[in-house]
Amino acid sequence: MLKRFWRQAVEQGKVQSSDKAQPSDKTQPQDKAPGHQPQAPQPLSVNYDANLQALRQIFNLCPDIVFHEFIINSEEGIRAFIVYASSLCDHRTIGDQLMKSILPDSTQKGVKITKANAVEVLKEKLISLAEVDIVGDLQGVEDKVLQGNAALLVEGSAQAIIANARGGEKRAISEPDTEPSIRGPKDGFVEDFETNMTLIRRRIKTSRLKFMITEKGKLTKTKIAICYIEGVANPQVVDEVRQRIERINNDSVLEGNYIEENIMDEKFSLFPLIQYTERPDKACSCLLQGRVLILIENSNMPLIVPTTFIAMLQAAEDYYHNSLAASTIRILRFIALNMALLLPAVTVAVFSFHQELLPPPLVSTVAGARQGLPLSISLEIILFEFTFELLREAGVRLPKTIGQAISTVGGLVIGDAAVNAGVVSPISVIVVAITAIASFSVPNFEAAFSLRILRFSLILAASVLGGIGIVFGLMIILIHLCSLRSFGVPYLAPFAPLIVRDLKDSIVRVPWWALNKRPRTNRTPNVYRKGKAQGPRKPKKGGGQS
Repeated sequence: MLKRFWRQAVEQGKVQSSDKAQPSDKTQPQDKAPGHQPQAPQPLSVNYDANLQALRQIFNLCPDIVFHEFIINSEEGIRAFIVYASSLCDHRTIGDQLMKSILPDSTQKGVKITKANAVEVLKEKLISLAEVDIVGDLQGVEDKVLQGNAALLVEGSAQAIIANARGGEKRAISEPDTEPSIRGPKDGFVEDFETNMTLIRRRIKTSRLKFMITEKGKLTKTKIAICYIEGVANPQVVDEVRQRIERINNDSVLEGNYIEENIMDEKFSLFPLIQYTERPDKACSCLLQGRVLILIENSNMPLIVPTTFIAMLQAAEDYYHNSLAASTIRILRFIALNMALLLPAVTVAVFSFHQELLPPPLVSTVAGARQGLPLSISLEIILFEFTFELLREAGVRLPKTIGQAISTVGGLVIGDAAVNAGVVSPISVIVVAITAIASFSVPNFEAAFSLRILRFSLILAASVLGGIGIVFGLMIILIHLCSLRSFGVPYLAPFAPLIVRDLKDSIVRVPWWALNKRPRTNRTPNVYRKGKAQGPRKPKKGGGQS
């Protein structure tokens, strides 16, 4: 219908026609396959009614799109209209700034508006908004309006003035839910794209902080920003990130995982090869180390590349405490990681195959507690692990006010009832409870989820082969970890390959005055991040510094 109306306007001489502007009779799909040439954009017309009718047809059945027609106060009585999305724009901006610049005040400024100079005068002298642009095709007007801009079209002009009027409802900055901390900043990323860029710019005040912005998703047109510090990030890594994102050809990008699974080095792996964070301070710390940040519109968790497995065990709060306290917490976290992975499997192997490793009093106590139980210890632990996973999933899906209570009380009630009923032994309940507590100490959720899956595999291996099954399972996991790469960086660095310099900030963290170089794994061209001799010094006896 739109193309028929456009052809009639061309035949009547109302539209400036050209070979490129005429719509083709052959219908073509809007979503082109990769490698096909995109359809030429349909230019705007000098005919006011043709532009209005075409845009009304484009935004048909879109009740949030507002068309406001008016007459510009001039001798010629020039018609004009504004089109904008009421749900995406700030009504005060449109009324107080845009409309007041166009309507009666325009004649008082001594500027005479005609059809020939209307666009230039309104753009340069009348509109007081910060961002003003010119668009000459219907597709451009559609895209700008759906991004939260207001489009002004004037009679006699084949161009549209685009004014930034973005507004609408958005979530306020709040404390991160997934990465809380006792000490440190309390602000977290939100779903607003510009707000997230502002949170980074507030912390890194340099023109070397760069944002390469692109759009992905044929239907969602989601903004994606590749953020890095020029001279600190490796240019090859930045270029590799850009190329991988450019290859994405999806209909939609609604969250970071839509991008993450398309740019990973490995197609299938349980371990997260791309890190994410909800904390702006942690994101800026990664940028200052030479890594690259990927901001996604409508997502409050930017992606960080490249990453390593040891980075999944590090929290932002580790850098806000004393180095001794931070190192102690990291070592405790590493022990908890091994407990979350191995404790159930080792328990099954020891009590099923290797009782000689336990002291006789403990063996007799456990044997007495297990008399008359219907299930083996391996089945008990698998059953309780499965039950706990159900409780954890139920606690996540339920409202926050009752979710934690359901998971905690449910675990206590079920465990106590199972022991009293003689279904399981107390040792199985204790092992599963300690394993659950240890798994919660892993800061990264994706890494903790990988451990949860691998834990079941090791329990099955231990129930069949005992300690030998655990050793074989760990060998397979280690071989897989050694083969992984994150944008060319070994996943087990700085341990495999061994990088002595990077061990300063791995399982332990040395004091800040000793971290004078950036991690070698990031291959940054600017190695030094601080000068030498930055450590504390004792005063001389006379009171001066030594």
